Amino acid sequence: MTDLPPPSDPVATPAEKAEAAAIRRRWVSLAEIVSVAGVAIAGLGLWLTWSDHRSEQAEKQTQSVTESREHARYVVKASVARNGDILIERDDRHPLGDVAVVFPAALGIPAQTSPTQTISRSWYERALLAATDGGDDRKAGKLPVLLTVHYWNDDAPRTVSGIYDIVWATKGRLLFGRELKTEALRLRTPAATKAALEAAWAIERPKG
Repeated sequence: MTDLPPPSDPVATPAEKAEAAAIRRRWVSLAEIVSVAGVAIAGLGLWLTWSDHRSEQAEKQTQSVTESREHARYVVKASVARNGDILIERDDRHPLGDVAVVFPAALGIPAQTSPTQTISRSWYERALLAATDGGDDRKAGKLPVLLTVHYWNDDAPRTVSGIYDIVWATKGRLLFGRELKTEALRLRTPAATKAALEAAWAIERPKG
């Protein structure tokens, strides 16, 4: 029996060749798209990582600045001694220096400075009693003053100022006229100007 020759491969037509070439081009294009997409995704991941890191750094920096400002800030607190003097109190972070007090011009009291952080009742007692003389011995009100406190923060000198109210009351006594009692020191406004002081006194000045 004679062996038959193997069948020959069919010859591709021009249309088939064109279709095969188009398929190869589509695969190449798809591979390029996948490659470009991979690069884009990787780049997006790197950008997101960098953006998160930058946001975290900015947040930490903002927090550090806020903490530094809070640490540097001194809030004026005061107590009243038994003799009526006002004692400016230090806090745990800030040693205190001089305190300076300016009174309303109408009272004729000179500006005062104390290295012991004390607002003495004797500075304003006589003038305030004179300004409230007449009528009922029992009166109450506020004496606005421009207060400046010098303090240190990490060995750097700083100041804090504002208009503060000295809360006072008077009453009669059997001898020597009336008595003035100092009750508290309270912040009125951080606008530390003489104009603000005079405006506050125009409101609080005893009437009659």
